[in-house]
Amino acid sequence: MSLIKAGTLALLIPLSAAAPAFAQATDAQGPTRMIFSELDTDGNGAVTLEELQAVGSNRFSDADTDGSGALSRAELLAQSQERAETRVDRLLERADADGNGELTAEELETAREEGRRGGRGHGRGHGARGEHRGPGVERFFERMDADNNGSVSEAEFNEAIANMVERMGRRHGGRGN
Repeated sequence: MSLIKAGTLALLIPLSAAAPAFAQATDAQGPTRMIFSELDTDGNGAVTLEELQAVGSNRFSDADTDGSGALSRAELLAQSQERAETRVDRLLERADADGNGELTAEELETAREEGRRGGRGHGRGHGARGEHRGPGVERFFERMDADNNGSVSEAEFNEAIANMVERMGRRHGGRGN
């Protein structure tokens, strides 16, 4: 797999996995702010193509804790565990109605119902069989850079994510309006 494909996947997989949470975000403090801040590595409020292209290698470097240039089973498991913990924390934040740090069956069902009404779609498996491939990093960046100034502002990023969520909702039987 080429470095560009790996970088594209490193960006698009977390974005598509987080799309259900984006669908529920109603302000800039939601999940899109967290993802945007991870991409905006210099913290200047805009994401450049270079920052976007560096996502894959940055994630690899972060996971390669021993600096060997390869990911061991332990490093892969640690990275997977960290992602799982992040997903659980987001779920608790979104679904724990009484704020006690635990989810009841009712809270989980309510979260599922809200997700269905929000047109989140299924998400899982999309693209796994190769039926849909995302754009290259450059094309993805160009789509997000609405004003063509060479960087993506947080507002442009949020708009691009909202458009992606809407398209995903339409593809998976959601409302998408």
